[in-house]
Amino acid sequence: MSKKADIYQVVYRGEWLQQFVPGGWVFFQRNIEYGGGYWLGRTYENVFMIEYERPVSLNEGIQFILAIMAIERNSPTFDDDFELV
Repeated sequence: MSKKADIYQVVYRGEWLQQFVPGGWVFFQRNIEYGGGYWLGRTYENVFMIEYERPVSLNEGIQFILAIMAIERNSPTFDDDFELV
């Protein structure tokens, strides 16, 4: 398994989450009768937090996760020269 595949799990219809990771990204596949796609969210103790407001494709969801991770990596960085216009 590659490093990138470790950042999320995919749960297909009729299956369950194999490994609980607090704060881990999970795609839950929707039934095709309801439009297909995946719900994307994070797992925490006793809750699944939907992070994207609508069902997504795997590609769209992975792009979203990578964008969020880039933001989280740079969030502690402060610009001392920042000025409010």
